Amino acid sequence: MASILTSLGRTVLAGFVLLILIIFTLGGNFSSAELPFVFRWLHVMCGVMWIGLLWYFNFVQIPSMPKIPDEQKPAIGKVIAPTALFWFRWAALFTVLTGLIVSILNGYAHQAFTLQAPFRAIGLGMWIALVMAFNVWFIIWPNQKRALGIVAVEPDVKAKSARVAMLTSRINTVLSVPMLFLMSAQSHNTTWFVIVS
Repeated sequence: MASILTSLGRTVLAGFVLLILIIFTLGGNFSSAELPFVFRWLHVMCGVMWIGLLWYFNFVQIPSMPKIPDEQKPAIGKVIAPTALFWFRWAALFTVLTGLIVSILNGYAHQAFTLQAPFRAIGLGMWIALVMAFNVWFIIWPNQKRALGIVAVEPDVKAKSARVAMLTSRINTVLSVPMLFLMSAQSHNTTWFVIVS
C-alpha cells in the first residue's frame, strides 16, 4: 500500500481503479446513456481542482507570503507556485471543456449560452466561468510568469505583474461564489431558481 501512496500517479490511478470496482460492485455499467453523467463527473472533478487551487492561492498562499522569511520565498516562487499554476490553468481549461460537452450532450448549450429559460442560471454560471477561465489563461498566467521570474523583466514590471495577477485572482474569487451557486441552483430546481427562470 505504501508504494501506491508514495507516488501521486499511482495514488490517482488507485482512485480510478477503486471507482471502477465500486461501480461494478453496485451493478453499474458504462453504456452510452451514461456518457453525459461521466462528463458531468469529470467536469466536477476538474472544477474542484480549479476552484480549490484558486482558493488555495487566495486563502493560503497570498496571505502567507508576507509571513515567510525572504530566504525561503524562492521555494514558493520557483517550485510550488509554478506547479500549482500549471494544474490551475489546465484544470480551468478542462473544467470549461467538460462543461461545454455536458451542455451539448444534454441538449441545452444554445439555450444556456443565450440565457433562455429554463437554463438561465446555468447559462449565467457558464458565462462567468468563461470569464474566469479567460482571466486564468490571458491575465493571471502571463502576469505570474513575469512575477515569478519565469520570464525575465525589470523589477518594476515584475512588481506590477504580481499585483495584476493577484487582483485578477481576487476577481476570480469573487466570481467563483455566484458561479458555483448558479451551477448548483440549476440542478436542484431551488425556489430561487424557479423565480428567476
